[in-house]
Amino acid sequence: MNILYLSQYFPPEIGATQTRAYEMASNLVKSGHRVTVMTEIPNHPLGIIFEGYRSSLKSIEYMDGIEVIRSWVYTNPIKKFYSRMLFYTSYMVTTVLNSLTLKNNYDLIFATSPPLFVGLAGLIISKIKKAPFVLEVRDLWPESAVVLGELNNPHLVKASSSIAELLYKRAEKIIAVTTGIYRYLLNKNYISREKVHFIPNGANTDLYKPGKKDAQLLQTLGIDTSQFLVLYAGIHGLIHGLEAVIRAAHILKDKRISFVFIGDGVKKKDIMRLAKSYLLKNVTFINSVPENLLPRYIQSCDAGIATTIKSELCKGTLPVKMFSYMACAKPVILGVDGEARQVIEKAKAGIYAEPEDPEDMAKAILTLKDNPRLCREMGKNGRRYVEKHYSRERLAKKLEQCLLDVIKV
Repeated sequence: MNILYLSQYFPPEIGATQTRAYEMASNLVKSGHRVTVMTEIPNHPLGIIFEGYRSSLKSIEYMDGIEVIRSWVYTNPIKKFYSRMLFYTSYMVTTVLNSLTLKNNYDLIFATSPPLFVGLAGLIISKIKKAPFVLEVRDLWPESAVVLGELNNPHLVKASSSIAELLYKRAEKIIAVTTGIYRYLLNKNYISREKVHFIPNGANTDLYKPGKKDAQLLQTLGIDTSQFLVLYAGIHGLIHGLEAVIRAAHILKDKRISFVFIGDGVKKKDIMRLAKSYLLKNVTFINSVPENLLPRYIQSCDAGIATTIKSELCKGTLPVKMFSYMACAKPVILGVDGEARQVIEKAKAGIYAEPEDPEDMAKAILTLKDNPRLCREMGKNGRRYVEKHYSRERLAKKLEQCLLDVIKV
């Protein structure tokens, strides 16, 4: 197959969307397919163009056999409604324009959403190229944007809902990343069951694997290797509820437990200010690290933590970081109810704590700290479960078959 893959976010940016897009694309290339990714000039989540890149309408690079076409986007470190809309719509416009310069014939156009404008760009390009359109839905828009307060104008909410419905109707296939999204789509009377496929997030089990603690790394971070280390690795965003983790760290400040937060995001400064207000000495913040280095940090912790705010919408979330911890054989402190909780409890790979409940999180962390054997058992359980059900290679094979079914029709 010759696949045109649209994802606004892609490495060297760091995050769940970027990781999924890269892993799926690279596995498709390994299976003998040709993949061209249309993405943005890297700037997310800070809105600052990465070093080594420049703001141009179009640039091309190659990454592990993937042709990567980068389009200009409006960037702004200040995340206001207008700047977000310009950011999203500029990607759509420049990506569609740049697609006009592509001479190849594509077997299908694959777009991963949100933002919805990626899906809209994919639909437009599919009409231009006369190729079938496949939509991946990682989150429900505009529902998520409304919950997070990013979208509250009723006219814009209605318009966004209309765009989503259009995309769902026009897509040949829809890939749902969680069972919650899968069920939501099946409840739409205009979407047939045969059209929707469930392909969840997972982990690269060759990259993320068990390993020894890196004493030199911990020393560099200023962490006593005898302390119990809890790690959060991911975006510090509106949906993640990290304030509760800081408050849990405050509760545990005298228990020889350290916390490391890796990543960036719109809430990072607020989280750091909260930690400073508590005068916490057991919390360390570091910037995002490249994907290939992240396993080293996870291997050096005692437990990984994944959280969201308390919301019905979050019950359909399957955090990528959770699978990364499990693949490295680390127990998970999970502050995410719903689908993720079911995975952790079925795998016996961690302890659930109520979202946005610092005391419950502190209790879960103490349970693991006081039970090294339980930590080891949960870690081993998690690794086995990911290998069996959530390895990226297996999931990419499912996607490959789904796409092959589209072009055979």
